[in-house]
This record gives sequence, C-alpha cells and structure tokens, in this order.
Amino acid sequence: MQHGLSDRGLHRDGAGRRRHHFPHLERTAIGTIVKGGTVVTATDTFRADILIEDGTIAAIAHAIPAAGHTTVDASGALVFPGFIDPHTHLDMPFGGTTTIDDFASGTVAAALGGTTTIIDFALHTKGDSLANALKTWHAKAAGKAAIDYAFHLTIADGRPETLEEIPEMIAREGVNSFKVFMAYKHVLQVDDETIFKVLKAAARYGGLVQVHAENGDVIEVTVKEALSAGQTAPKYHGLTRPVELEAEATSRAIRLAEVAGAPLYVVHVSSAMAADAISDGRKRGLPIYGETCPQYLVCDASDYDRPDFAGANYVMSPPLREKRDQAVLLKKLKNGELHAFGSDHCSFNNCGQKELGKNDFSKIPNGAPTIEDRVAILFEHGVVKGVIGLNQLVALASTNPAKLFGLFPRKGTIAVGSDADIVVWDPGAERTISAATHHMKADNNIFEGMTVHGRPRFVLSRGRIIADDGRFTGEPGTGIHQKSAPFRPVQL
Repeated sequence: MQHGLSDRGLHRDGAGRRRHHFPHLERTAIGTIVKGGTVVTATDTFRADILIEDGTIAAIAHAIPAAGHTTVDASGALVFPGFIDPHTHLDMPFGGTTTIDDFASGTVAAALGGTTTIIDFALHTKGDSLANALKTWHAKAAGKAAIDYAFHLTIADGRPETLEEIPEMIAREGVNSFKVFMAYKHVLQVDDETIFKVLKAAARYGGLVQVHAENGDVIEVTVKEALSAGQTAPKYHGLTRPVELEAEATSRAIRLAEVAGAPLYVVHVSSAMAADAISDGRKRGLPIYGETCPQYLVCDASDYDRPDFAGANYVMSPPLREKRDQAVLLKKLKNGELHAFGSDHCSFNNCGQKELGKNDFSKIPNGAPTIEDRVAILFEHGVVKGVIGLNQLVALASTNPAKLFGLFPRKGTIAVGSDADIVVWDPGAERTISAATHHMKADNNIFEGMTVHGRPRFVLSRGRIIADDGRFTGEPGTGIHQKSAPFRPVQL
C-alpha cells in the first residue's frame, strides 16, 4: 500500500492472526502521533496513525503505540496534507495603495483555514533586476510568515538582462515559475514579444510560465468608452472586461506556448470560454495547466449591483462571470481539466481603499480577501455537494500545486519523509463566513453569510500545532522559505 502504510510492523500470533508490533517506534525519541483519523491523500483514503519526529513524518501505520509520545486526537476526522495556496498577494502595492494583509496577518488567516504553505508573487518592476524583486519579497516575509512560503516572480520587461536572470533564479534562488500579464496596460502588461521570449527562456532552464490572460489593449478602449459615457459604478468593471477578452487572451497565450515549446499555467480562470481553451490545448497534447479560485465558484456578476458601494468588494480581474460559468468550472475541476485551486488573495478594505474608485470604477483596487476560506469553499461546493471526491480536493488544493511548483513530495502529501504539514479536518463542523469573525484584516468578506461545513480541528506545520479549534497557536516568523525544484511536466 502506498504512503508508508504496509505490513511492515505486523506479525502473526500462534493462531495466524495479524498483530501490530513496532519495535522501531518504541525506541524512538518523543514525538507526536496524529491518532485515530482517516488519512486522505490525492490517491488514497485509509485509517491510520501518523508518527511525527523532528518536523517530518516518521511512520504511518494502522495503530502506533503511544510510548510517551504526544497525541493529537483525530478521531472522527479527516487527516489531510497541509493545503498549499499557489496564488497569494501579501503586502503588495497596487492601484495607489497596498494590500491590507501582510505576511503576518495573511499567513495566520491562511493557517486557520488549513493552509500550511503559500506561494506569493514577487513583483518585478521595469528596468530593475529579478534579484532585487525577490530580495524585496524575502524582506517582506522574514520575521512575519507564520507558515512556510515560496515565491513566483513576475516579469515586467523582456530586456536581455532580465531574460538572462531566469536560469539563475531557477538554479540558485529556487524560483521555478514566472508570471506575465496580458492585462493592466501601462502598469503590468507586457507585449507578445516579451511573453514569447520568457516562454522560451523559462522552458530552456526548467521554468513554468504563468499568465494573467485578458486582452489589456482592448480593455483600455472599453474602459475609456465607459467612463466617457459617465458609467462609473462597480458593475462597469465587469462589463468592460467581457468574457471574450479572457478567452481570446487564453487561446493566444496557449498558441504562443505551443510555438515556443513551453509549458503554461493559466491563473485564475473565471469563465467557461477560457477553461475550454485550456481543455482544447490539452487535447492537442500540450502541457497546459489551469487554476481557478473560490470566488469564481460562488460569486457572480450580480454581486456588482450590491448597494452602498459594496459591489466594489467584488472588483477583481478577471471579473466575476455568470452563474452558468460556475457550473462549468466545477465540472472542469471534477474532470481534471482544471488542475489547481488558488485563492488569488488580494485584500483591501472597502473604507479608504476600495473607495478610491468611488467615482471611477477603474480606480477601485482589484482583489478580495480569500486566503482563509479557500479550502472551506471547495469542500462545501465540491465535496459536500458531491461534485468532487476527497482525493480530488487534496489534489487540487495541495498535491497538484506542490508538483507544479517544485515542492513535492516535501509538501503536498502524507508520506514517510515528507514535512509534517497536516490538517485534522472536522467534516461535520458548520460555520457561517463573516468579516466580523474572519482573521484577515479586510473589513469585508465576499463570502459573507455563506454557510460551510468542515473546518480544521488542528493544523500542524512541520509537526508544530499552529491552529487549535479556530485559535492560532503558532508564532509569526516561524515560517520557512521553501525553494522550488526546476519544473518538470507532470501528469495531473
């Protein structure tokens, strides 16, 4: 059997019955046993105890004797590998302000939601070096992160100096993924020439290119037309970024990757059209991977019409789509046509931040606070509603991100030798999501009032309990930077 659970440690008594015997465990130093739970990985579900020593998983067996070890009660619970959020923006400047959650508050909220590793985006600026961008983000995380973290790098220009840094970032700095933007003209957007050059350079040295796929050139026109017509309310954010512009950019990015002979990861897929483009690329045998996010499964374009400027809380890019898109995205997750589930956590207060766009929707900072509720939304609308299974939940929210971004098997699974990042999940617990009770700093929550089932009973990071029944028990600054191995195409 996989994941360290086997007949090792079993012997037969005189009647031929199998009995447990673990002399190799009885002599160990004091560790921690996660006891009595149902272990769930991306491939298997089984009852087992887990022994943790020195921050890693030392043994997995049907029953492990206490032998003086500390015990974590997992009876009646599901035991998941720590969840990995492959898409976060902490302490990030954007739209004339900075996200309200930094690496301290953001990682505490993540931990309380069951996430034990995040991968955040270090923003490169035109004319600067990738090394400086990464150095800046290391400084933001150091001494603050309460869980482990890795980095992606955005690329803002295609200068030879920038492209020449890519192999160094992969080999020396442990960054295996590089993001390019096809939107946010005059701010983050790069042209097709730059995208193509980055695709070729990354593929040559073991990098995976990520793409924000929207046609920024056309969006620039539609936004100006709307504002000229006096259309300033939040709903015009969505209306000026129609689904066709996401679909076109997604298809174009995939074709560029195809010509470059490069893998591609499409972030925050919001629509059926864009998801179909990814499916079409994979049918041609291309290494194309797609990610969606909780907001696109449960929120829709009607949220922009909320009164008292509350619609601004739902301004993000790509924008929210129609309810019919939600059903398609869930089906794509079920069928394995989308491969990862990130939060795209990018939190702003309504008061003082979203309000920057009170009279001009184009000035509303884009993003929402989602890091804490990411897994709960997928569990509720995926598992509880019978769309996906428990193993798929783990694959989408933990194992696949670990494999794609060079952290597996250190992260993303429960196996002997892996880091003891573990979530003891109570599937019967029920709660109502609210900004009044969440642990993110934002004064709003786009899932406000939604009831979800399941929550972490305990969360362990490298064997340390950092969340206990909704209370954070860890310490800021104990998160460790994780280097990513070079990208290798994976079958997901």
